[in-house]
Amino acid sequence: MNRQLQQVLRAQASMDGAGVAIQRVAGFEQAAMDPILMIDELRSQHREDFAAGFPPHPHRGMQTLTYMKHGGIIHEDSQGNRGEIRSGGAQYMSAGRGIIHSEMPTQDSLGLHGFQLWFNLPAAQKMQAPRYRDLPLAELAQAAGAGVTATMISGEWNIDGMEPLEGPLQELAPQAAMADIRLDAGADFTLETEPGESVMAYVYDGSVDIDATNLAQRQLLLFGEGEHLLLSGGATGAGFLLLRGRPIKERVVHYGPFVMNSEAEIEQAIRDYQSGRFAA
Repeated sequence: MNRQLQQVLRAQASMDGAGVAIQRVAGFEQAAMDPILMIDELRSQHREDFAAGFPPHPHRGMQTLTYMKHGGIIHEDSQGNRGEIRSGGAQYMSAGRGIIHSEMPTQDSLGLHGFQLWFNLPAAQKMQAPRYRDLPLAELAQAAGAGVTATMISGEWNIDGMEPLEGPLQELAPQAAMADIRLDAGADFTLETEPGESVMAYVYDGSVDIDATNLAQRQLLLFGEGEHLLLSGGATGAGFLLLRGRPIKERVVHYGPFVMNSEAEIEQAIRDYQSGRFAA
């Protein structure tokens, strides 16, 4: 059985950090997005849209995965990590029990285009030690088929017409996966999926066709249950992030940069941050 399109969420213009213009899909109350909490797209050729960046700020109880198409991000955190990714690279961070970090965007000749996704952590992992990892383009798994180009960042993938591929990032919980897919105009794409997992696609370029329905960029497509996902590139082709994950099915309580399971845990996170416990 093929997965059917169940819901379409449109990204909304917003501001974050010290005044960075973004397009955001928030999924804190969207069961069909579980375990993904939020998708931010940063895209501009004007430096004033992102120059102020994201000064130091805390997190607890969640993971971030940042992926840059063009430009880069400089990351520094309270654990002593410092990293910079450039075009095509990715960064992973698990906030765990608490971390303070900053992220400063940089541009290349094509400006800035990237994404940051928030993934939830199961309750049993929310208070683990923070982790950080850089993933330059050279480490990512890449393949091409008939009208299809795929870059695998995390997880295992079975795409029709390609050998099974595995992204280098296996730490992304719970069994979450992300790939960047490019389709030529009219090219067919078929993905084998696992029962019970959430499957979605964020279209960032062109459009995709699903059962005679055309869906354009800045839309998140949420799919129902099934063994396969089928879609095609639109009239000018398509670029989209393909996302999968095992739903956590736990209560989500979200306050700013903190994602926990209860109001009491949020209040404790605020106290711990204010008392300096995130700084080491």
